Amino acid sequence: MIRIVIAEDQRMMLGALGSLLDLEEDMEVVGMAGNGVEAIELFHQHTPDVCIMDIEMPEKTGLEAAEEMKGLGCKIIILTTFARSGYFQRALKAGVSGYLLKDSPSEELANSIRNIMSGRRVYAPELIDDFYGEENPLTERERAVLELVADGKNTKEIADELQLKSGTVRNYISAILDKLEVKNRIEAITQSKEKGWFK
Repeated sequence: MIRIVIAEDQRMMLGALGSLLDLEEDMEVVGMAGNGVEAIELFHQHTPDVCIMDIEMPEKTGLEAAEEMKGLGCKIIILTTFARSGYFQRALKAGVSGYLLKDSPSEELANSIRNIMSGRRVYAPELIDDFYGEENPLTERERAVLELVADGKNTKEIADELQLKSGTVRNYISAILDKLEVKNRIEAITQSKEKGWFK
């Protein structure tokens, strides 16, 4: 019997997932959590084989909980609406066994759990395409400038830190906006975070 803990902050979704998986003859839902903190507590109480987690939950996200549970012997599946390569990269670093999207057919989840229990990893195909298909177009220097912008530094502070002239920093910033096809610095930062391009 595959023992499962589910963490999902939307109660209706949590109940539906629990009922669905309980219908499978070889699966048993041993705990249901509304956030990442509860998921970790239930993991320690029940030592399940699999933990299915949403990403965006209060108190602790599914990714934070996965990072905390890394190496504890439980297979973690992220089940989310967010097909963002930044999230996916972070999940891979946390050692998750699966990353699935909520709009997948329900039978796919049960099959994915069985595949993961047999030692495979299961990732939504659209994430793999994004992950390998999109390179960061910025040069090393442009990345350094954008990271300092994200840290809240102004043009003069960036120029001082990188030993450049203020005009050169402004040129870098306009090149960054052009390459990322965004209107302003905030959009450039947001896009880079979502694509997992920041260190």
